[in-house]
Amino acid sequence: MTDRLMLLDSASLYFRAFYGVPDTVRAPDGTPVNAVRGFLDIITKLVTTYEPTGLIACWDDDWRPQWRVDLIPSYKAHRVVEVVSGAPDVEEVPDPLEVQVPVIREVLGALGIPIVGVAAHEADDVIGTLATRATGPVDIVTGDRDLFQLVDDASDVRVVYTARGMSNLEVLTDASVVAKYGVLPSQYADFATLRGDASDGLPGVAGVGEKTAAALLKAHGDLAGIIAAAEAGEGMSAGVRAKVLAALPYLAVAPTVVGVVRDLDLDPQAVDAALRPLGAEALDAADSLAERWALGAAMSRITAAIGAA
Repeated sequence: MTDRLMLLDSASLYFRAFYGVPDTVRAPDGTPVNAVRGFLDIITKLVTTYEPTGLIACWDDDWRPQWRVDLIPSYKAHRVVEVVSGAPDVEEVPDPLEVQVPVIREVLGALGIPIVGVAAHEADDVIGTLATRATGPVDIVTGDRDLFQLVDDASDVRVVYTARGMSNLEVLTDASVVAKYGVLPSQYADFATLRGDASDGLPGVAGVGEKTAAALLKAHGDLAGIIAAAEAGEGMSAGVRAKVLAALPYLAVAPTVVGVVRDLDLDPQAVDAALRPLGAEALDAADSLAERWALGAAMSRITAAIGAA
């Protein structure tokens, strides 16, 4: 079987798990474990369905890097509950989920699933680097459209998109992105820059929506081509030209914020992503965690799935 690496956008998935499993699911000490159980079941389904030979949980070591905020101060600003000097700002996370994140990390460790994060960078950047440097096929699992820019049929990089739920997963290829948005994956970052994204605090170009953004990229290839055409007064209506020119300060910095970093100082060969059956000691550790946190069948299902991978 061809080796296939699966990269998890971990926060995207454990948020989905938290909201998808009732918070009445609790450990014996009363700690909610709905996100932990749901996250394990998500991984079980993914491993069973797509049969990766390697798996990495990519992590937000900084969910709102200062270098992105310096360029666009509104970036994710609506999610900040506390500004911290010299450290990542505190994100708005429900208390019942926040207490589960350390448990999720502990369980992943027991299962031998590596957690990879990089200081001052988001999980997207870790995913971008690992996907770019991978030597074989890659599946990126996320509910975040930003990662569509990494889809690449030539390198066999796909996105397993979770936005419609785990029972309705969507595998995105070059053709899927074109069908959805009218742009190639290689154009998606420019498309997102033009369109903007309220969920990330990205304003976009005022008055330019998805259809106009796609039409501009079809006509001019990329953001640089659109700006050149606007400055030359060619290839677009006066109204659209005025909108592009008015947004030039934003367009000068937004691509750096929207674009996923692909060249972090990260050696994929140093990360042991291989899925292997758990040995006796690891199984004992997993059983102990399952008992402590009342993970029950969720732990049994994932250990069986890893063993079968």
